[in-house]
Amino acid sequence: MNAYDEKIVEILVKGNYVLEDDARKAAEYAETHRSTVTNYFLTENLLTRDLIGQAIAEFFGVQYADLNSHPPIREQAIKIPEDVAKKFRIVLFGEDENTAIVTTDNPKQDGLEEAIKKIFTKQKVTIAFSLPEDIATSFSHYREALDVRFEKIAKGEKKLAPEIIDEILDDALIYKASDIHFEPQEKQVLLRFRVDGILKEVGVLNKENYDTIINRVKVQSHLRIDEHFAAQDGAIRHITRENRVVDLRVSITPTLDGEKIVMRVLSEYISNLTLADLGFLPRDQKMILDASKKPFGMILATGPTGSGKTTTLYAILKLLNRPEVNITTIEDPVEYKIVGLNQIQVNTQTNITFSQGLRSIVRQDPDIVLVGEIRDEETAEIAVNAALTGHLLLSTFHANDAPTAIPRLLDMGIEPFLLASTLEVVVAQRLARKICESCRTSMVVKQEELEATLKNAKRYFPNPLTTLYKGKGCKACSGTGYKGRVGIYEFITVSKEMEALIQKNPSTGEVWELARKQGAHSLFEDGLEKVKVGLTSLEEVLRVAAPPEDEQPVENDKARTK
Repeated sequence: MNAYDEKIVEILVKGNYVLEDDARKAAEYAETHRSTVTNYFLTENLLTRDLIGQAIAEFFGVQYADLNSHPPIREQAIKIPEDVAKKFRIVLFGEDENTAIVTTDNPKQDGLEEAIKKIFTKQKVTIAFSLPEDIATSFSHYREALDVRFEKIAKGEKKLAPEIIDEILDDALIYKASDIHFEPQEKQVLLRFRVDGILKEVGVLNKENYDTIINRVKVQSHLRIDEHFAAQDGAIRHITRENRVVDLRVSITPTLDGEKIVMRVLSEYISNLTLADLGFLPRDQKMILDASKKPFGMILATGPTGSGKTTTLYAILKLLNRPEVNITTIEDPVEYKIVGLNQIQVNTQTNITFSQGLRSIVRQDPDIVLVGEIRDEETAEIAVNAALTGHLLLSTFHANDAPTAIPRLLDMGIEPFLLASTLEVVVAQRLARKICESCRTSMVVKQEELEATLKNAKRYFPNPLTTLYKGKGCKACSGTGYKGRVGIYEFITVSKEMEALIQKNPSTGEVWELARKQGAHSLFEDGLEKVKVGLTSLEEVLRVAAPPEDEQPVENDKARTK
């Protein structure tokens, strides 16, 4: 345990936020999982980020300033000169005519008070505490627009391509973009970020400089720089100026106006995620944890591309990653590089396919196996056999909902009795945008108003008046009303009754009928629970998970006959 973690544990125990036994377990978790003590407290739902922040603030004898929920606007932040802000890691949290609240992640540092008093000469200054990652995010206000920085780089003496790429990646991390798009057009190159599932334009590149940028990306991705008419895929491990490690998945495809680049940003989105962070309700966390503690069996995550399936499986692997366990993965591509895991990249040129790789893995004495995706009959058959012979197997599978996955696996040729014996949990998921906490507001909606938006609204909102939430739009969310995303989930657990049903080669409707009797909730219903507590909006849930026409989901596999 490092010095920072030791200090955190000391603060939390002294403040009675956690018991000494919890602190000991947190230290063991940090060591065995190569993680931090705060990750343990978050994973076990012992504390929230805000409680940790409040505990540290209490130790320093100052108030806690939640910059995540109440981020400063640019006009507010830049009142503190950039050099002073970054030297003392300070942010202006709020002010009026008489007082100013300045927050930092180190309230006791030498020279801090003197530096602040030189800036706020006519106001009484209060020093507060904020978490380090929130302080760093607030520094983004000092950055000029990308287009302005591009012009300065082009006029300067520094190497153009590396500087431009670094600026783009820095911004992508600040705005928590999941994808970066370089889109060549006739006279320019459009740069867009996908943030919270929505693409937005962030800048324009001069097309005459684009070739050098493409070549730089190809070299870093270990791709052929002389190939301009075929699609290529690669990966980059990028080290930021702050020495943060970021993994990027790179895809380059020729278009009519040039080669388009798309980078998927990977590492930033798994490092500290817990099941609770992903949106799993306590009952669902228990289902996942119970299934993952079994010595063998199969856990499947289903959903469309970009719905967070791999992230869910890696959050589970983080809980299982211990020195006494051999975890091996085969993926296409390897999305998250995790210390302690043996990760294999699919490579068709060397005959490392999912099926061939999985055959090899089961001879490597694994305890837990992650298969990036079950794509074909051969991979499905080997996966089921691996799960049957003493391995816990996790994988993704393309199906629109949880009950559809079972008939589709049977259609791939898996023997019903084998699937019934191995399958433990199927989880279907979607990602919905979260309402921005900085501008979230409540409103009372009449039932007839809901009926204009939602068919059968009375079934889901039986009261004449219902309190719902929305984001008004603010600087923190760029006026969208949304910031971040949350998962919505649908579970099927394989009970004894479900095992018996699977052996009868059931239809999707039959699977869902039994699951409903055993308490399963649909994607839409899980989304509604998050609507009612203000995590997301009804419109957003309807966008990603439309309600079924009736209690049965629409069958999207081919109709089955017995």
